Amino acid sequence: MAASDAETAQQQIDEIEALSSIYGEDWCVVDEDEKIYCIKINDCLDQPKWTLCLQVILPPGYPTSEPPIYQLNAPWLRGQDYMELANSLEEIYIQNLGESILYLWVEKIREVLTEKAQTSDPEPDIKKTSEEVDEDHGDDFLLDYQAIQEDPIKMLNYITSESQEDEEMPSIHHGNPITDRRSTFQAHLAPVVTPRQVKRVLEKLYENKKIASATHNIYAYRIYCEDKQTFLQDCEDDGETAAGGRLLHLMQILNVRNVLVVVSRWYGGILLGPDRFKHINNCARNILVEYNYVHSV
Repeated sequence: MAASDAETAQQQIDEIEALSSIYGEDWCVVDEDEKIYCIKINDCLDQPKWTLCLQVILPPGYPTSEPPIYQLNAPWLRGQDYMELANSLEEIYIQNLGESILYLWVEKIREVLTEKAQTSDPEPDIKKTSEEVDEDHGDDFLLDYQAIQEDPIKMLNYITSESQEDEEMPSIHHGNPITDRRSTFQAHLAPVVTPRQVKRVLEKLYENKKIASATHNIYAYRIYCEDKQTFLQDCEDDGETAAGGRLLHLMQILNVRNVLVVVSRWYGGILLGPDRFKHINNCARNILVEYNYVHSV
């Protein structure tokens, strides 16, 4: 067993050295002890227009018995694009079980980016990207809402009815941002009593370019149904695995009702590990306390 462990560790070292040599400045060591690395990937045109950042954590059993833990980060990467790319990486892993696969992953991502650059896909609007700047998430969320092209909010449609079209638009409040290692988190809150209102608030938030460009918009809501004395509740991770469920769990513990909380995260290029969940929940708790949904403890 010890020999196997040593062999696995050596394979990791060899792969890391090779990747560092191949990718040069695009290869970044985030945390050597925790085996966290970041690779910046562009399409291979002379003037690249599509860029993606692949973060990987190499567990002790990689590559012989465990896959890398990874995140794909790009402001334009959402929905179908994300799923297709993630499925491609999963396929590569399955086809090469026990082998070093990071080079194959990087080149697959580059192939996808180059394909996008060569097709009719318009250039992504990334004047400000969540990976680099965008440090001023302060008080300007309430200003200049502008409609932008975004994926429509599809969830909740199945439980909203046309008869509720004229329902009042809830007021939306924005909490104070928390910044850690260039990642910024900010909570948004709205009082809601129907799923239709939840949908309308989400649509309104996504009209704000800054919120729409967040790497993740995690949300959860709880609506108390007086007649049945039960809660209608749901949550969404938006690519930040398990974050929505944790947010809903917090709201259940605090016993809040008739409220929607959305937490936006702008990724700053450095993996935060479990700290990201702490920041998401702290943002949510702070705004719930601020607007009197829960007493400060």
